[in-house]
Amino acid sequence: MTTDHGGLPLPDYDQLSVGTLEHRIRALSVPELDRLLHYEHEHADRAMVVQVLTARKRQLDAGAPLSGGNPAASKPGTAGRGRGGSPVSPATSPEPASPPPHGTPDQRGKPKGDRTG
Repeated sequence: MTTDHGGLPLPDYDQLSVGTLEHRIRALSVPELDRLLHYEHEHADRAMVVQVLTARKRQLDAGAPLSGGNPAASKPGTAGRGRGGSPVSPATSPEPASPPPHGTPDQRGKPKGDRTG
């Protein structure tokens, strides 16, 4: 078994989730995908990872272009830290249509038998 991560096209490969890996491999060539597949088979041999790597390799073999992205652009633990953030805020959220059945601090809940309308 090889444990050398230096030869891998993604140095942090072992820490990547399948979803992150799926995006990061778009800039890799077929030989680089082959290296990752070989490494994966020798180590964890995760079925979902093998499936993602194999599917991307098939796409490239069928003529899909490499993306211009940087395979190191998204580091583990940085997901969701985009520059824009979420556009949702209390100011942009709608008012609730009716209070929850258990009530709110300013409006007490009603017992089930007394609910009307």
